[in-house]
Amino acid sequence: MEITGIISAIIIGIAIGALGRLVIPGRQHLPIWLTILIGIVAALIGTAIATALGVADTRGIDWIELAIQVALAALGVSLTEGMYSRRRR
Repeated sequence: MEITGIISAIIIGIAIGALGRLVIPGRQHLPIWLTILIGIVAALIGTAIATALGVADTRGIDWIELAIQVALAALGVSLTEGMYSRRRR
């Protein structure tokens, strides 16, 4: 992976993390840095899954890849929120 790929993964990860957080109902108590980290990981894993499925490179916007990434981010935020809120008690 080149430096431009890493930078774009960080930028996309920020957006994916925010979208994943918005999809989950209710208030989350995760710090923003953790949401961004979850978004970056979800973006990278989502791209790998989309590549394996053969839907990563399409003409225009890759809606399927984006949906996979947001779903993974929502799952990650939800799981992390459950663990994080238990630790705070």
